[in-house]
Amino acid sequence: MKTVTFNELKDYRRTLLDVDRQVFDTVQTIIEDVRKNGDAAVKKYTKKFDTPNIDDLNLVVSRREIDDAIKYVESEMAEVFRCFLKAADNIEEFHYAQKEESWASSSRKNICGMLILPIERVGLYVPGWKGFYPSSAIMNIVPAKVAGVNELIISTPPDKEGKVNPLLLALADRLGADRIIKAGGAQAIAAMAFGTESVPNVYKITGPGNSYVTAAKRLVSGVVGIDSLAGPSEVVVFADNSANPEWVAIDLCAQAEHTDDTTSILISTSADFIAKVNAELDRIIPSLERSDIIKKSIETNSMAIVVDTIEDGFDIANRIAPEHIEIMLNYDEEKALNMVKNAGAIFLGHHTPVAVGDYYYGPNHVLPTNGTATFSSPLGVYDFVKRTSFMGVTSEYLKEHGKNIETMANFEGFSAHALSVKVRREV
Repeated sequence: MKTVTFNELKDYRRTLLDVDRQVFDTVQTIIEDVRKNGDAAVKKYTKKFDTPNIDDLNLVVSRREIDDAIKYVESEMAEVFRCFLKAADNIEEFHYAQKEESWASSSRKNICGMLILPIERVGLYVPGWKGFYPSSAIMNIVPAKVAGVNELIISTPPDKEGKVNPLLLALADRLGADRIIKAGGAQAIAAMAFGTESVPNVYKITGPGNSYVTAAKRLVSGVVGIDSLAGPSEVVVFADNSANPEWVAIDLCAQAEHTDDTTSILISTSADFIAKVNAELDRIIPSLERSDIIKKSIETNSMAIVVDTIEDGFDIANRIAPEHIEIMLNYDEEKALNMVKNAGAIFLGHHTPVAVGDYYYGPNHVLPTNGTATFSSPLGVYDFVKRTSFMGVTSEYLKEHGKNIETMANFEGFSAHALSVKVRREV
């Protein structure tokens, strides 16, 4: 892992996600086809990309398929199923604390306030067999259901035989999904955005996907809401000599094993500690299952930054605005927490690796990437609600304040606005 100094990174800037023009054009064609031709187009692309041997795929997963999947999972994957359901309980408990309540304020028979209303229908995209991560499905389903979403549509690519991952079916059914669609890629996003004969149109789409899914979400944004346009995963580990260099090295590898474009950054006040971590990386990487991916990620996208002070370390961490930051310092944790201004999720102390949050403890692991933690937040209950203001005033209120409203409206050139108040005020 290459080492740089704080001064070399004072002007650290994250580059914007590049858009592959060819991917973008392909996705645009697929979206238009689905918008115009509905199920027929979705089936056409599903056959082309996922189920070449099936001529007529039923896009909606049947109740029998779900029941068979549950029997299989409870028989063959009982321990895994139990762990994911326990994690879902923890995640649900955490997200209930995020719920907002509608409120109203009244004065002299005048009233105003805010209604907090769940989005009625949401679509969740779940990658297929090779890239299926049950934890990500849970992290999207749970806050949606806690928010009170009335109808949750899941879309996921089938395998060549037209089957959907049984663990996804079992989890989705247990957690309250209403309909599961056998479709992936841009065609799935288009189907959920515009609606087809089998797929109801949704009002927001969440969930991770490949570059085609991301491009599709970008294109339908505005027609529907989306959660985010996620980039490669990233972690900053801020550690000093009080940390265990082996643990730090493993945590860097854990992030690097996602994809070979993942960013893993070590910040330390000790060049000697960085050297120890590098030695541990050399020892550990060859023994890991995804060693080729980790090695490329560490060599091409990662770095160690030596800083003179704790304050400099937090300064550069805030400039990076990482998806995850682990803090392993001989330093007051509350003070450290208050020094982090930009991060998707913060992991405090020597015994809190990212994996605890990724899977189990409760906070959501769908986090802002690519520096967007400077302005955005983890996925949460608040992403599945909308806010509607309301007000009601009396004739007395208009007699007292109406002239002010008329003056403002006339100044901006909206005489009808002013008149709508005047005719009521003069009664």
